[in-house]
Amino acid sequence: GEQAGLDATIKIVFEDESVIFIDGKSVPPAVTNEDGQADVTLRMSLETLNKLYRRELNPAMAAMTGKIKVEGNILAAMKLEGLLRPPA
Repeated sequence: GEQAGLDATIKIVFEDESVIFIDGKSVPPAVTNEDGQADVTLRMSLETLNKLYRRELNPAMAAMTGKIKVEGNILAAMKLEGLLRPPA
């Protein structure tokens, strides 16, 4: 939505170097596959992203076990959790 509450830019980089770029600072927020400077970069496999989405993997545990590598503002990454997960 127009007020997603993200107020950050987040880049997700996959093993094949493909990118999802989320610009939560723009109105409305934008999601592209363009590589850009971000407040936080998350590196993970597509499998890890799918497990996060399906609630099969806890984001904090994934970061602690190295399934997600975080570069930059960890607080911005934490805001993403609510946007990635479908309603229960």
